[in-house]
Amino acid sequence: MKIAISATGPNLEAEVDPRFGRCQYFIIVDPATMEFEAVNNSSASASGGAGISAAQNIIKTGVEAVLTGNCGPNAHGVFATSKVKIITGVSGKIKDAIAEYKLGTFTSAPQANVPDHYGMGNQAGGGSTGMGGGVGGGRGMGRGMGRGMGRGMGMGGGGGQGMGVGMMPASNPVQSSSSPEQEIEVLKSQSQALLEQASQIQKRIEELTKKK
Repeated sequence: MKIAISATGPNLEAEVDPRFGRCQYFIIVDPATMEFEAVNNSSASASGGAGISAAQNIIKTGVEAVLTGNCGPNAHGVFATSKVKIITGVSGKIKDAIAEYKLGTFTSAPQANVPDHYGMGNQAGGGSTGMGGGVGGGRGMGRGMGRGMGRGMGMGGGGGQGMGVGMMPASNPVQSSSSPEQEIEVLKSQSQALLEQASQIQKRIEELTKKK
């Protein structure tokens, strides 16, 4: 019996990536033995259909459940058709998510918890490049920092260099028909992503300060 978890890194110490279709890696693990395999998500940079493609690739590995932060309707539909459980609202370290799964505290999501194309434009990890609207009227190329869950906002004035910061959407992406429990899980995932993003930004500030 195996499960798949969307991950920011190729090991059990990595964090659960809040995005499904555009996560960096999938950790395929047997919870009973903790034997695992890290698989690069080849759909992460796809121009479209990342969720469907990633779901189809994961199903081929023979997993019975998928743990992630957020899952759109297209990927959710693929999993539902194949009888693979999808568990959303998961955050924290991969090893901790596996432990929670083994305790049986997770429940499968009856529907998608974010709208279609929700992961488009997300920045993942320091070093990804994003287009940002430069504060001051210009357009700037920004360096994406952290695991933002929205569009990169350039902070450079005029047409100069800016620093892209992934911003959480202002509106709640949970469908109106979702239960309070589902909404709580989504908000927890968003809160975790924001905390990690803030940590990455602070780290970068400290690095730049040392270079002065």
